Amino acid sequence: MKKIVMLSAVTAMLLSAATIHFKEAPSNFKRIMPGADKNVVISYYDAIKEAKQSVVNISTKKKIKLPNMHAMPFFNDPFFKQFFGPMFKNHMPKSRIQRSLGSGVIISGDGYIVTNNHVIKNADEITVTLPGDDKEYKAKVVGKDALTDLAVIKIDKKGLIPITIADSSKIKPGDLVFAIGNPFGIGETVTQGIVSATNRNNVGINTYENFIQTDAAINPGNSGGALVDSRGALIGINSAIITRSGGNNGIGFAIPSNMMKEVVKKLIEKGKIERGYLGVVIENLKGNLKEVYDHKQGAVIVEVTKDSAAAKAGLKRGDLIIAVDGEPIEDANELKTIIGSKAPGQEVTIKYERNHKVYTTKVKLGERPSSVGGETTQTLKGLEVKNIDENTRKMYNIPNDVRGVLVEDVKENSAAEKAGIKPGDVITGVEDMEIQKVDDLKKALGKYKGPKRVYVWRQGYPLILVLK
Repeated sequence: MKKIVMLSAVTAMLLSAATIHFKEAPSNFKRIMPGADKNVVISYYDAIKEAKQSVVNISTKKKIKLPNMHAMPFFNDPFFKQFFGPMFKNHMPKSRIQRSLGSGVIISGDGYIVTNNHVIKNADEITVTLPGDDKEYKAKVVGKDALTDLAVIKIDKKGLIPITIADSSKIKPGDLVFAIGNPFGIGETVTQGIVSATNRNNVGINTYENFIQTDAAINPGNSGGALVDSRGALIGINSAIITRSGGNNGIGFAIPSNMMKEVVKKLIEKGKIERGYLGVVIENLKGNLKEVYDHKQGAVIVEVTKDSAAAKAGLKRGDLIIAVDGEPIEDANELKTIIGSKAPGQEVTIKYERNHKVYTTKVKLGERPSSVGGETTQTLKGLEVKNIDENTRKMYNIPNDVRGVLVEDVKENSAAEKAGIKPGDVITGVEDMEIQKVDDLKKALGKYKGPKRVYVWRQGYPLILVLK
């Protein structure tokens, strides 16, 4: 009886397999060489030659103060003096010049250039070199926006060739693209690839993300350069790469030209970006959360900030925002982008789901504070710090059991620099107060007056410093 059952099972499997029909590609194909004329060279030179004239090289200088070596006790040690002499310490350098290279794109004939904020961030001097011209032009900063990593600089030069800008919403994966920039400082370079994906967000690079992903080689120095289509029209500003080795691995990101235009206009008009603020912590509708709501798209409110615009409008934790001013909300990133594009004080209509019922409310947006979520702030004793998320942990190799805020930069001659705090440090505590987010650090620095002990995690080792 058992044998019969086994045979029946095998027969059923064979019958099931016999019903599968594969979609076969034709096998009677032929190979051809592109172009019938063997003397024809396939080239995009004519398509991108004008775009190349719109991409510039940017070099920056920043003066870095070195630690005070004279204060170290070994300088006064007789043994040290015997070998190096008393004059040695007087010749120790007190500062050094940090140099960096990047790229930029000309957007107007009268000298306006767009680049990445991180290319010119904290620079004391910015120099621009035009294609085919050895002359160096001093540039001034018109405006910068750290949240999108965009900046506008200007040089005193007329008759420049502005790049032609495409509608980045029209691009598709598979479109041929070229990255133009100045990788490794070797000079103007063009690399070719395709659009790998569009609307990439949650990458952990910027606060407002809607990246174009490409496999066109983007290397250090390409930042701020142009990503153009096969016509030579700008579709994005090259911004970042994902890499473990420091080189190009075929995963590069560019800020879409449509986002760039919106930010640049505001920076030129006002010198800064003013963004509307709802005052909520949100996340995507995913996994088991989808079973709780009738709508299958939107942004779930995880927390409502006290006295925020959202709180005043009656929004609560657990509400699912499904539309803003009649525009459907697909996910948390889209809600963040739409609210961020509104001006502070502007009134918007928000539609949301609560307990399987749909409601609408009017919200008068507030102004986005200097530090929200993982964003940075420059107001803490010369420290520029940010909250730590999963992407930050991976980038800086911070273990999961280390809690605190990441130091991104330390202002020269500040109290933080004098205390010995360095970029890359994780501040884990101040006096007897545990630090887990930027707000904790703000409270601690306000609570403890005078010299205070600051606990730091630095590359695997705990340290204690004194901040005055």
